[in-house]
Amino acid sequence: MGEAKRREELGLPPRKKKIDKSESKNKLSQILNKYPYFPYILGISVLAILIIDLINYYN
Repeated sequence: MGEAKRREELGLPPRKKKIDKSESKNKLSQILNKYPYFPYILGISVLAILIIDLINYYN
């Protein structure tokens, strides 16, 4: 016998669904979840800046 039928026979209301939504206090993890490609863009841009800086240093 299913739980829904058993609860109905006992006169109990339907079981409420558990909503387990915890707010993350870490802003960095929220940003990384929203934009998963952000570390790659940041890394490539920092590498490009370092290469440009190195070229300008030796000129």
